[in-house]
Amino acid sequence: MLSIQRVVLTIFLFKSLFCFTQNDKEFIIKNTESDINIDGIGNEKDWDLAEWQSEFWLWRPNDSLKAEKQTRFKILKNQKNLYILVESLTDGINFTTPSLKRDFSSYGAEFITLLFDTFSDATNAFSFSSNPLGLKNEGLISGGNQEYRTDRNYTWDTKWFVESKVFEDRYSVEIQIPFASFFYNNRDSSWRFNIYRGNRQNNEYSVWVKTPQNQLIGNLGFMGKMIFEKPLKKGRNPISLIPYVSGINQRDFLNQSSNLNTGIGGDAKIPIGNALNLDLTFNPDFSQVEADDQIVNLTRFAIALPEKRQFFTQNNDLFNDFGSIRDVVPFFSRKIGVAEDLDGNTIENKIIYGARLSGKLNSSLRVGLLSILTDEDVKNEIASNLNSVFTLRQKVFERSNISFFFMNRSAIENYHFLKNEERKNSVAGIEYNLASSDSKWSGRTYFHKSFTEGLDGDDQIIGLRIQRNSLRHKIGMGLIHGGDDFRSNLGFYRRTGFLKLTPEYTYRIYPKNPEITSYSFMQRGFFVYDTARDYLMTDRVFISTIQKRFLNTSSLSLQYINRYTYLVSDFDPTRSYEGAYLPANSDYSYGDIEFGYRSDQRKIFNLDSKISYGTFFNGTKFTFENEFNWRKQPIVNASFIVNFNSINLPNPYSSKNIWLVSPKIDFTFTKTLTWTTFIQYNSQGENLGVNSRMQWRFAPLSDLFLVYNDNYISSDNFSPRYRSFNLKFTYWLNI
Repeated sequence: MLSIQRVVLTIFLFKSLFCFTQNDKEFIIKNTESDINIDGIGNEKDWDLAEWQSEFWLWRPNDSLKAEKQTRFKILKNQKNLYILVESLTDGINFTTPSLKRDFSSYGAEFITLLFDTFSDATNAFSFSSNPLGLKNEGLISGGNQEYRTDRNYTWDTKWFVESKVFEDRYSVEIQIPFASFFYNNRDSSWRFNIYRGNRQNNEYSVWVKTPQNQLIGNLGFMGKMIFEKPLKKGRNPISLIPYVSGINQRDFLNQSSNLNTGIGGDAKIPIGNALNLDLTFNPDFSQVEADDQIVNLTRFAIALPEKRQFFTQNNDLFNDFGSIRDVVPFFSRKIGVAEDLDGNTIENKIIYGARLSGKLNSSLRVGLLSILTDEDVKNEIASNLNSVFTLRQKVFERSNISFFFMNRSAIENYHFLKNEERKNSVAGIEYNLASSDSKWSGRTYFHKSFTEGLDGDDQIIGLRIQRNSLRHKIGMGLIHGGDDFRSNLGFYRRTGFLKLTPEYTYRIYPKNPEITSYSFMQRGFFVYDTARDYLMTDRVFISTIQKRFLNTSSLSLQYINRYTYLVSDFDPTRSYEGAYLPANSDYSYGDIEFGYRSDQRKIFNLDSKISYGTFFNGTKFTFENEFNWRKQPIVNASFIVNFNSINLPNPYSSKNIWLVSPKIDFTFTKTLTWTTFIQYNSQGENLGVNSRMQWRFAPLSDLFLVYNDNYISSDNFSPRYRSFNLKFTYWLNI
């Protein structure tokens, strides 16, 4: 296994060393001594100092042509701020702008996005987006922006200012970004930069630096250069204090108890130079965080729900971007502050305090340090733990990096209810991440080792993945070998003691028909072997997919999945636990076919629908998944999710009809006042939940939240389970 790793690592290094892409677009940023008035018009005389930059290329539908509706921009700076003026040509004044919410979704909507790679490493960047309404959406980009699911973090917030102005044939956006909102090296004379636009009037995406359409728009391998006429001065970034006051009135109907509590705590952001930041939190309160989406789980494994707590999402790639997203996640932040009671219910495990240091030590070396202390809950046999993570990430070659991590969870006391392996656990790992300059080659190879008291067997994980993505072909191969005794008390693992192979191939066609953007034909496979059973195959999956994408954002798909499963333990696919379990040491071959359709996302009413039918273990399964969306832009957005699974297994095994129904309505009365309510009914979890949240942003990054939560037991005539009212006030103060 180690010899295979050495061969692949050699290939990675070779590819990284000899793949180079040059982008020759660059411009000079002039300096002004004035403060520009941000009004969306850009008629100040200072703007005459800067030259217009234009000639945008299409990304889709055809990356070999220039955009029909061009965009142009100017950038200026003074000592404290960066100023950007953008003008986008249009066909009239009718735009797709679904809401007024901050951190708006750009999918199916009109937008412009600016990317600043302040350390010119082609791996990390700051993202700022706006639209004809002058809305804000900022984010942190990692991994070179090659995968939209993992490389874009839009939960990051910072102070910046934007205004827009709509004209008959164009709209303009004027932006002010304080240098205090960036991390950078003031000795650098230039940053890498790009800007791209989504134009929903004629369904074209355009970008300043030409980007192949098989790559993600905004890929950091394709950027120009902004050169500062005068050197940047060393920033004097302010210390930010974010105190909060909260009150909660809650009632637990099952335990027949009620409480009225108040809380005080807060965060602090302490800059260390221009490139490092120390974040501190004391008695954090996450009551304003939107409730988790309900999930129907028909697999044998637990499901990892996404992190929504802001303290854990900022710079999260430094701590989370290790291993493999589905099978090997050495650090999963939801293991901190979230636990299970004695009945298996998910409950909050209070965080006492925490600290996080993150940023750059120099232009090539990033560092991350996280330490959090959680409280004990002896009644539910939950220990007080000190959770620590240390990471280093060193850039090598053009865009690749070598990373190291060490993480540890230790119980503060010698609790009698803890097993030996739960008292202390550490994991160390080293990884090489490949990203060629032209983004055609990407991959990762890694070695992780755990240290757990009482476990002395195979406690290592070795993995590798390599992928080549050209215009028409994408081919990849992955391999993971996990030891039986590997443990990570801060991680998420679907299984241990396994060997997994994951080949995949995609072929794409870009037809000349102007209404169709592409056809894709994908073949994927998963092969899993149990190392404890002499490498017995436990899973084999073949997935064949055909997809047709249209210019108007709609799509059609047809998919066939063939599975083989060998059960190593008893299992009830319905998770109803009413009938007999499928027995251990039995195997099943089954498959289903699925048809999917997504309508034009620009329309006031649109839908995303899938329907499938086939065999399921030793029975059958019929599934339909539907999401209906309607809006009265930009004030009202409503959605309605209806998912249904009908599982029929022969007696004496469980059969069940499982429903997931979730209506949601979102009011954005103004840019600063929003109200969101959604209801979730999950018959598998026997739960009906209501979450209603009103947010008033009365000052930059300062909010007043009013949150109502209600939960009912659906299997007991919808008897109440839990109810709460939360009021929370936060204020961002710079000193």
